Amino acid sequence: MEIRTQKGNIITNTATMAYRNLLKTIHNPDRFMDVIIQPVMFMVMFGYLFGGAIAGGVKAYLPIIVPGVLMQTLLSAASGSGAQIREDLDSGVFDRFKSLPMAHIAPLAGQLFADVLRLVIATAVSFLTGYLMGWRSSANIWWDLGAAVLAIFSSWAISWVFSLLGLMAKSATLVQSFSMMAMMVLSFLSNAFIPIKTLPDWLQTVANANPITYVINAITGMMNSGVWNNEAWLVLVISIGIVIVFAPLTVWAYNHKN
Repeated sequence: MEIRTQKGNIITNTATMAYRNLLKTIHNPDRFMDVIIQPVMFMVMFGYLFGGAIAGGVKAYLPIIVPGVLMQTLLSAASGSGAQIREDLDSGVFDRFKSLPMAHIAPLAGQLFADVLRLVIATAVSFLTGYLMGWRSSANIWWDLGAAVLAIFSSWAISWVFSLLGLMAKSATLVQSFSMMAMMVLSFLSNAFIPIKTLPDWLQTVANANPITYVINAITGMMNSGVWNNEAWLVLVISIGIVIVFAPLTVWAYNHKN
């Protein structure tokens, strides 16, 4: 009877834990810094400092940098899941949750679903900053929303990888260090900020194999041309595959930690 009750309350418990994480974020505004300050800072800095050198002007550079900064910011937001989970484990709050009459998986699921809000905010701020700088999508708003949803979903899928890292790592500091390195490598060794053809041949190979390059190509095609290309299908399939593989692994690691 107890097991049946807990299973029946999984959705309610997960919603409660997601709400708890949202409240914690609201009461700690510094947790929003990476999704609000970072896209503005990088968009303005890269746009006005390097737009002329790379594309001949800021306006010509914006179609490149808006998807690039968007994905860099989403990567940063997704990587925060692992550090937050590690901090909760270290503080012992998950042990407290174990003693409560709630679904065992709810604290982990609540964290991951609450992170969707951070991803949505990061996307909105990135688009708004680009718009204020003069960027305009060549497609209609529905393609822009589709690109945003695809970018958010792919980043949410990646957050499962960082969540697994948070459960396996020994400290939140280690998770943060690894997340920062991963974000830098994935964002800068791609077509996020410069055309790949300007790189040396061996770096072009690395950049073309970078999964972030495929995501940027997919959302750029949607926003600039209004097309759902093969790369968009590939990003969708790979993102679903990441969730299918890493969600069970993350749940397994969580169950063994608790």
